[in-house]
Amino acid sequence: MMPSTTEKISDSEFKNFAGQALDLIENQLEYLFETSDFDVDLERQASVLNIAFPNKTVIVINLQTPLHELWVAAKEGGFHFKWSGTKINPHWVDTKTGEEFFKAVSRYISTQGGIDFKISP
Repeated sequence: MMPSTTEKISDSEFKNFAGQALDLIENQLEYLFETSDFDVDLERQASVLNIAFPNKTVIVINLQTPLHELWVAAKEGGFHFKWSGTKINPHWVDTKTGEEFFKAVSRYISTQGGIDFKISP
């Protein structure tokens, strides 16, 4: 559900919310890895999450703190997701299409990983 207004946040709040988003993706992929035969290699360095698949493709999710954006590099291309949420309902949308961040990332992971994957915030 899209919030009606975007609440201004500080850089430190952005880092916190964006870090929670990366944690969620990482935790759900680790759970899938542990409970199925799905193979994925995760590497996290501060504000960057690399998701490497057996087919040698990679998804990189990167915080752009000054812009309050999450940038995603996937096989489909490069995407920027701007902060458009509230402190109660953190939310990011694609700057070009308006697509919600978790929905888009779920699709990228499904496509590149060859598995049906949905991130559940």
